[in-house]
Amino acid sequence: MRVLINQQPHDLPEGATLADAVQAFQPNGPFAAAVNLRFVPRAQYGQTALAEGDQIEIIAPVTGG
Repeated sequence: MRVLINQQPHDLPEGATLADAVQAFQPNGPFAAAVNLRFVPRAQYGQTALAEGDQIEIIAPVTGG
């Protein structure tokens, strides 16, 4: 199935979860994730099933003033 991760197309196997998408993207450092603009707590990544066309955002925290 094809999903968008940070606006880039990625092919994942059917039945993939958010944990699979994060592993495919390999973020550096701390991050948060959202599926279709909904924040997903890290403890739920493995239970969050993805569907064709889902939009995943992997977001690094920004600090500063």
